[in-house]
Amino acid sequence: MEQLTSNQEESALMGREKDDEPPSSQLQLIPTLVKSCPPRHVSSPVFKKPRQVNKEALQRTRAFRKHFYPDVTDQDWNSWHWQVRNRICSPVQLERFLNLSLEEQNAFNTLDTKIPLGITPYYMSLLSKDNPEQPLRRTVVPSMHEFFKMPGEENDPLGEEGHSPVHGLVHRYPDRVLLLLNDFCAAFCRYCTRSRMIGSGNIHAGGSRLEKAIEYIRNTPEIRDVLLSGGDPLTLSDKKLDWILARLRAIPHVEIIRIGSKVPAVLPQRVTPQLVRILKKYHPLWMSLHFTHPDECTPEAYKACKLLADGGIPLGSQTVLLKGINDNVDTMKTLMQQLMKMRVKPYYLYQCDPVTGTGHFRTSVDKGLEIIRGLRGHTSGYAVPNYVIDAPGGGGKIPLMPDYVLGRSKDEVLLCNYEDKIYTYPLASEAATICGTGGV
Repeated sequence: MEQLTSNQEESALMGREKDDEPPSSQLQLIPTLVKSCPPRHVSSPVFKKPRQVNKEALQRTRAFRKHFYPDVTDQDWNSWHWQVRNRICSPVQLERFLNLSLEEQNAFNTLDTKIPLGITPYYMSLLSKDNPEQPLRRTVVPSMHEFFKMPGEENDPLGEEGHSPVHGLVHRYPDRVLLLLNDFCAAFCRYCTRSRMIGSGNIHAGGSRLEKAIEYIRNTPEIRDVLLSGGDPLTLSDKKLDWILARLRAIPHVEIIRIGSKVPAVLPQRVTPQLVRILKKYHPLWMSLHFTHPDECTPEAYKACKLLADGGIPLGSQTVLLKGINDNVDTMKTLMQQLMKMRVKPYYLYQCDPVTGTGHFRTSVDKGLEIIRGLRGHTSGYAVPNYVIDAPGGGGKIPLMPDYVLGRSKDEVLLCNYEDKIYTYPLASEAATICGTGGV
């Protein structure tokens, strides 16, 4: 895989005007919605005691640093610039840290395909050296499964390119747009919805491209909500983010600005007091954070979220349901409860998008409904996300819920609660509603 030079990384990170983001190598992409009715009754799951702050991760990271980076100072390790410059981006680098399985090795060798790879040293410290089935490892290390295209899979399953009036801007919903700031991520997720463009160099943070997108927003008064994504917006410099946010906030009809990021999970060092001071100038500003597994809820991630929350930024989570990674009630409940402790409101649980080469990550829809039923009533309502399918072809997010309504008549509704107990709810008659009768 083509490697980045330190000068290229440093130039991008320090806010040079042309491409104010870390450049990444040219990638080659590896060459249906399930209709299902959930079971009405699911047995109540047995939960383990929720874990506390992940102190094991802190100890693992310290041991990792001592072994692989003994001469790196705390100042460097805690610098997001250092973390990005030292990303693991090739199989040769990867083999320094992990004992690759035969399947992982073959993924790099098959057809000599350039598979996008990017892992920060910090996130690498959370991976298991010997277990290729460890959840976090599976999310960032390539496997042979990525070479198989399942029926219904597409490079652009959500039809974003068909809803792009301006390059890098998606206008699917009436009152809001998605503005892609870059195509660079601190860590490359193997199930990424936008794997077709990540690292391609086609979406950069140059001023001329962004000016055209901002001009479109300025000239479209229906737009009241702008979501900044990528790539990852927080991999841009403070200077560039300040420039973008200032121009959006100057548009009178833009009421809400949102930022989508996985940085607190994979590069928490990026969340600095200086960054928060910039972000809080542009309230109301919200953030959607991508957390996948409880093992990402480290002390470093807690600190990053605390800085953001203390800056008055409402935080929500977006989690993708992934087979063998978080597709059981216990793991999902632990993750959602940890997020609540981090002051991050569970917002969306996504059914994994049918991106080319992601069939091994996708669960059944029934599995997602089972997890929601296992959360509802068994933990705080605030800890239960909305389970959604982002409809292929650009249909937007469609919420799914277990069937709690068993039936209805003219006078009542038959309901099933989280314990599978049956209840009836009386319906007010039209006459009683109009005349105000029905009780003293």
